[in-house]
Amino acid sequence: MTAEEKKQLTIAACKVRMGVIEGTHGAKAGHPGGSLSAADLFTYLYWKELNIDPKNPKWEDRDRFVLSKGHTAPGLYAALANRGFFPVEDLPTLRHIDSYLQGHPNMNTVPGVDMSTGSLGQGISCACGMALAAKKMGKAARVYTLLGDGEIQEGQVWEACMFAAHYKLDNLVVIVDNNGLQIDGAVADVMSPYPIPEKLEAFGFEAARIDGHDFEAMEAAFAQARQTKGKPFAIVMKTTKGKGVSYMENQAGWHGKAPNDAEYEIAMNELKAQLTEAEGM
Repeated sequence: MTAEEKKQLTIAACKVRMGVIEGTHGAKAGHPGGSLSAADLFTYLYWKELNIDPKNPKWEDRDRFVLSKGHTAPGLYAALANRGFFPVEDLPTLRHIDSYLQGHPNMNTVPGVDMSTGSLGQGISCACGMALAAKKMGKAARVYTLLGDGEIQEGQVWEACMFAAHYKLDNLVVIVDNNGLQIDGAVADVMSPYPIPEKLEAFGFEAARIDGHDFEAMEAAFAQARQTKGKPFAIVMKTTKGKGVSYMENQAGWHGKAPNDAEYEIAMNELKAQLTEAEGM
């Protein structure tokens, strides 16, 4: 990855995080914590990894992305908007009655959303079906899905993993956002899913462990995924919940709470400073 590519991804990620704050503040509701922890991943996918066309969201041969942890829609929407799928100015309408940007992704109303999600554990099953269909149809499209580390406490996740390995879905990449926190506290205390990579490997995956805020690590992991044949690939990302906003970082209380006006100003000032720094890289 060149220094310029890294700079542009860093700038884009700052804008995605700002979009998360705009959306949740505008809604007075939503899930900023997990949206911010996954912001770098959303950025890498939509600016570098996915074969997509914002001008043609329904392009038949596009890669697919399924946000299995659908409550982090603010992060996905911010990435889609900044990538050109719809106006960034619409982000503050999140969750409003007449807005097409509802609290969980809706493939029928939001350009760029490939699957309606929100019931935890189910998105990965949809991604498996998409990946198998692509293989059956002889398509080169790849399928990516993002799960939360709390979400993988769901039994259906592991049924889907068995399915993916059984059908040798090497066009599937399962990503786990391991920020360590869920709505009720630390995942290790609520119902420990650890060790995550080893579990995925036992279910028949090739697995990589990376820093989920390191674009170069993502580049290497996704390259490894494309080179892996005959089995699905998993990326377990160690991340910081609320990344980029000081008072939200590593705080379970920001799993599903919107910033008030004063908190909005603090967050946006911090992110604007990070954007200025990134632009000067």
